[in-house]
Amino acid sequence: MLLPRCVIASDVSSHVAHCKEGDSKYLLFRPKGSDPMPALLLLHGSGDHPAPMIDAWKGLAKKEHFLLIAPELPLDPKFEEVAPAIFRCDVEDAKLAGPLDARRVYVFGHSMGGYLAYDAATLASDYFAAVAVHAMRIADEYTYIVEKAKRKTPMAIYMGDRDQFVALDGVRKTRDLLKTSGFPVHYVELPGHDHNYYAVADQVNSDAWKFLKKVQLPAQ
Repeated sequence: MLLPRCVIASDVSSHVAHCKEGDSKYLLFRPKGSDPMPALLLLHGSGDHPAPMIDAWKGLAKKEHFLLIAPELPLDPKFEEVAPAIFRCDVEDAKLAGPLDARRVYVFGHSMGGYLAYDAATLASDYFAAVAVHAMRIADEYTYIVEKAKRKTPMAIYMGDRDQFVALDGVRKTRDLLKTSGFPVHYVELPGHDHNYYAVADQVNSDAWKFLKKVQLPAQ
């Protein structure tokens, strides 16, 4: 699968969040404006990088006025243990660049990033308002994470019926697990689509943002 070239645009800034769990590099795109705005954490797939994810979302972010935070994800299974904490740290660090709406912080993840997005949705459900996932399921041995959620995070799931890397039945099983557990789920199956997120990014992003932007965390 060909990935877009990893080029950092001039309106995207590079940052390092110094987290308790370790340093985290991320890219930030913030549309012009000084008012607090929603934020979307972008989690890329294995072998990919943050810049193409930013590029795929930047046009919509400009139009809808929300900022993008895209961390560099390591190919290390141990990272999953600290991922939700790192993601929160990235968002908190991004606040240094300008105010954001803490009740409207969302996550979008593709493939490996989608796997980690499920962790964010369940293990940091009091921080992330809603989550969207493309082409990934919750592994059978980790279904217990849904029981750890402090709130039923709304989730959107996008899956092609021709995916060559992720089994469609597994994603449907995840959908059913979440629904049975009381999570609001928006499920979209894409006919003829495979694992290539960028081939359907415009369609998926538009639909995902319509779903995400309606959700906000309860007032404290």
